[in-house]
Amino acid sequence: MTKATFVKLAVLAAVGASVAPVAVAQTNPNEIVDGFEGVFGKQAGFRRSGAKGICASATFVGNEAGRGLSSSAVFSGNKVPVIARFSLGGGNPKASDVAKITRNMALKFNLPKGESWEMANISAPFFAVATPEQMLGFLKARAVDPATGKNDPDRIKAWNAANPEAKPQIDYLAKAPVPASYASVNYWGVQAYKFRASNGRVEYVRYTFEPVKGLESLSEDEQKAKGANFLFDELRQRVAKGPVDFNMVVQIAEDGDVLDNSTVAWPDTRKKVVVGKLSVEKVAADDKGDCVGITFNPMVTPKGVEIGPDPLFAARASTYAISLGRRLGEGAKQ
Repeated sequence: MTKATFVKLAVLAAVGASVAPVAVAQTNPNEIVDGFEGVFGKQAGFRRSGAKGICASATFVGNEAGRGLSSSAVFSGNKVPVIARFSLGGGNPKASDVAKITRNMALKFNLPKGESWEMANISAPFFAVATPEQMLGFLKARAVDPATGKNDPDRIKAWNAANPEAKPQIDYLAKAPVPASYASVNYWGVQAYKFRASNGRVEYVRYTFEPVKGLESLSEDEQKAKGANFLFDELRQRVAKGPVDFNMVVQIAEDGDVLDNSTVAWPDTRKKVVVGKLSVEKVAADDKGDCVGITFNPMVTPKGVEIGPDPLFAARASTYAISLGRRLGEGAKQ
């Protein structure tokens, strides 16, 4: 099978489910994937973003509050099987577990009647870019010179100065404590979704998965003691003692809140509602698992949940698909 066929299959897999129509991004998604490779190198078989990761399985149970906001079967109250993937941000499969980068939790809810909901959540309440064009510029500014193996700090500084929208996430990650576990950090969906209730009422929302047992972080001494590769085993050991639970918390927009720019967080005063609980019940023993071939395309949503007007929805879907196509052609790994 040719590489072109691999890419075609990946695109079909990523967008084959029912998704809302959205404007096609002007930036070529191949360039964005190339941009990740320019920063992190060509890591054969690995995802171009979130390269260092592990599969897990979970269940989700929605509640009455969730059913009041959305008609989706996700919130039916029945136990919904979920395929999960925990990872570090970026395209380096050897990234340090104590690095000041995002932790990610990607989920695929497998619903009745062939429906699913895929999402890729990060440990920051906003993205560093608002548009596909800005994403490409962000990556090009951080590209590594093959001759030196280093990027250009002055070029990065200049890009940051010209794109102040990136500052909130950059500052947030710089100041955030290093999480002690994948189980002890908040994960934001970041982008705005449209929830449609059974009575037809519509609300724009953003959501967060918050650990039921609270946040845990590491001191500098604890980071040194843990080393660069502890998160997978820590999560395995934790889940072996019992499920790791997260509350799904929905934040409801008010008039005037930004819906199409994920670098802007909504005010904390906006109403928040717990709509269900995610329970992580099993973690893969190795680098294999059901999550390996999933793109976690945020445009794949069930009835009762629709994507908002954010242009990054389409950009993420297309770049994830191209990344999968390349991975399949190389022998897909985590």
